[in-house]
Amino acid sequence: MAANEKTSQAVAKIAAKGLKSPGTLTTTEIKQLAASALTQVADKPKKKPAKRKPAKKKAAKKKPAARKAAKRKPAKKKARR
Repeated sequence: MAANEKTSQAVAKIAAKGLKSPGTLTTTEIKQLAASALTQVADKPKKKPAKRKPAKKKAAKKKPAARKAAKRKPAKKKARR
């Protein structure tokens, strides 16, 4: 925010009107108020990039041995009557 950024008299009148009866503001007046408020807010400080630590080497995990499919027994035939 610069030192010379101040609310103008026109925006101050719109703000007073909005406090008395908010329903009477037009969309352009609302936009003027929002723009004025946003220019008067302090700038966000820039984030410093986080320092990365070197990655630790992890021990390789052993994969479990593959299981063999169980042999299926042939289905029994039903007796005819």
